Amino acid sequence: MNERPFHRLTAAQAGAWLQARPDALLLDAREARHHAMSHLAGCTRLDGRNHEALLMRERKSRPVFIYCCHGNASQTWAGMFADFGFTEVADLIGGWSAVDGGGRLHGPQPLEAVFPAAPTTASTTTAPRPVPAGLAAWLTAQGFDPSDPAAPGPHGNTPLMHAAWRGAHHVLDELLALDVPLDATNADGNNALWLACVNGEPGLIRALAARGVPLDHANLTGATALMYAASAGKAEVVATLLALGADPHRRTQDDFSALDMAATLECLRLLRTATRQAA
Repeated sequence: MNERPFHRLTAAQAGAWLQARPDALLLDAREARHHAMSHLAGCTRLDGRNHEALLMRERKSRPVFIYCCHGNASQTWAGMFADFGFTEVADLIGGWSAVDGGGRLHGPQPLEAVFPAAPTTASTTTAPRPVPAGLAAWLTAQGFDPSDPAAPGPHGNTPLMHAAWRGAHHVLDELLALDVPLDATNADGNNALWLACVNGEPGLIRALAARGVPLDHANLTGATALMYAASAGKAEVVATLLALGADPHRRTQDDFSALDMAATLECLRLLRTATRQAA
């Protein structure tokens, strides 16, 4: 059974998805003040006052694309539309901040300004890299599809997440060499970096961060890997994340920071120092 009945699209994927669906219903799930600053042209601001009308009146075959600030609330909305019978629903990984983190956009923005088309040339087209025999054997043993190293398994965990959780350095390196997606999230909204923090090995965390796995990605509750590490009392992980540039000021949906969650004195000390330096 598909645990997530909607698509999660990166900023690089969203443009092509929307261009192929010109009649898509565009929904902005951010607060009114953020919507007023910049938004996709032609979108409708989605909130608790109009969602029932949209669910009831729009045809279920119409594609739906939803974005919020950071890609958290949009997952809840996307799940709601999918559960209500809409057959093609997608949300934006990382939210509007993934396309306008620097505040360069103002007012209504055409699709091509937000999601520029990637250059395409026939000469750069390459075939998928073959999966090494050793990696294929590991994928099979762990219950994954040996022919698709990016395909998620139980709970939406990808092989990269599983390797990070297990501390399988060599597998992690092989998967990264195959250019598997770095922004994939599981059913809880956690990415591979979070699973590496659960394992606790700093080398895994550094390897993923070096390849571009987002340090400050927030899950469905708004929690980041730094918050998890602080709450679990993993001082070495906290120190590693801070050294890599993790933001100690991020807050959950319940308005808690990593500092608020610190479970040990060492974590508290590290986060207090980082918070003062970043202020």
